[in-house]
Amino acid sequence: MNIRDQLNSSKLFANLELLAKQVVEGFISGIHKSPFHGFSAEFAEHKIYNTGESTKHIDWKLFAKTDKLYTKRYEEETNLRCHMILDNSASMYYPEVQNPRLDHLNKVSFGVLAIAAIMHALKKQRDAVGLSIYSDDYNFYSGEKSSQRHFQMLLDQLNGVVRDKNPSKASNTYEHLHLIAEKLHRRSLVFLFSDMLQPQVEQDQLFEALRHLTYNKHEIVLFHLTDETHEVNFDFDNRPKRFVDVETGEHMDLYADSIREAYQIEIGAYMDQLKLKCAQYKIKYVEARVQDDFSTVLNTFFVARQKFS
Repeated sequence: MNIRDQLNSSKLFANLELLAKQVVEGFISGIHKSPFHGFSAEFAEHKIYNTGESTKHIDWKLFAKTDKLYTKRYEEETNLRCHMILDNSASMYYPEVQNPRLDHLNKVSFGVLAIAAIMHALKKQRDAVGLSIYSDDYNFYSGEKSSQRHFQMLLDQLNGVVRDKNPSKASNTYEHLHLIAEKLHRRSLVFLFSDMLQPQVEQDQLFEALRHLTYNKHEIVLFHLTDETHEVNFDFDNRPKRFVDVETGEHMDLYADSIREAYQIEIGAYMDQLKLKCAQYKIKYVEARVQDDFSTVLNTFFVARQKFS
């Protein structure tokens, strides 16, 4: 039985910490064809050796098994400061999911579990992590720490997001990103999980806020959460439907086929513009589809961490 089969149940998020651990361990066990081959059970206590470093702490036994050089790490080491940002607006609760499974999540659940998984990896590496959650207000902020008590507090906050049955309606992503940028004084690796859905008239402000995050030499990764089936491909059957904006309550009654092509052109143009702005501001853009597994997120994290530390 694979990890997905083990975890498919209506009580998926009953123990977020355990679930995150299983997601990471499932990923680690499946990377034998990746650049991290041999970096599985030992990854928590080692870091890759960089040319020019002292050879005093090289783990020669691990070298014999992996043919790669790693140095041992110690309890007091904290190599990285990482800040996680989660968009908790109403649009993130799409699609509506009654019984969540790893292959059947809405955007906010995907974001919560992805953050929890990265936090688990950070804890194993004794790195410091902070968290911001925003919707129509700046719901939560905590700076970067590496204690067990701190990690548990952040997990409690994430659990509260998953259990929220009445999410806030609108969000001003650009406003809250500016506030977060002002709080991040020390150079950090920053992961933003958002569907980036803002009114068209506010897009320029959103891009300016993304640029603000790059101040103080932070390394920024945007995980653009999408529901590819409906939000990108507009794959609805051609029966009369009412489409409701979950943040404003505005609605349209129409046949999907009548606007699908125009919709795909518009959403494609927006995503291309978002990618272009991210490249311009040196922000790594990653499309994270909720229909996919967490390998893209975790691969991105491990690569970013290796480059940043």
